[in-house]
Amino acid sequence: MDQTKLWEALKRLNALADTGLIYTNSDYDMERYEEIKEIVGELMEKAAAADWPVIEKLFATPVDYPTAKVDVRAFVLSADGQRVLMVREKADGRWSLPGGWADVGYSPTENAVKECREETGIEVKPVRLLAVFDKRKHPHPPEVYYVYKIIILCKALTTEICKGFDVLDVGYFPMADLPPLSEDRILKSQMCDLYGLVMNGEHKVLLD
Repeated sequence: MDQTKLWEALKRLNALADTGLIYTNSDYDMERYEEIKEIVGELMEKAAAADWPVIEKLFATPVDYPTAKVDVRAFVLSADGQRVLMVREKADGRWSLPGGWADVGYSPTENAVKECREETGIEVKPVRLLAVFDKRKHPHPPEVYYVYKIIILCKALTTEICKGFDVLDVGYFPMADLPPLSEDRILKSQMCDLYGLVMNGEHKVLLD
């Protein structure tokens, strides 16, 4: 592995450890994630051939200009084009498009493919960008973060559903009979706009 690939892998590992530290409720796991970050720091020091203080700055609490968080979701239709693939979120028991926060080390399309696989068991192929929504400009519930939502049209390559551990259920739903939506993640108005865009064959991107 060359230095560039090693550096990217270590950044990815550090991001995974950070995610674990945020979401774990176990003191045991907390200790392990902290240890992982220490090991990653040591490896990055060697990879960069730099002194520890230089590497340590990469792992410090961010003090630079704050930026928006990115939520990436996949819009997947059934083979007949009449139903939309949705997942039931653990957070509120309501339904959304497969997806979530963009992971470090993955492009937007790679995030969409990965989230579909992990949450639904379905392999998909990215087709095109459908929308970039500024969450503030839509009537979502209040949000701590400033969020951009990227919606990518994907084609299902497989049919067998295998529910992931991080969702409650998975299913295809007709637009005329959508389940209760997780409005923190997706709104009915957005679903209708996305579906209309696809079914009308329009190749524009919904912005803001």
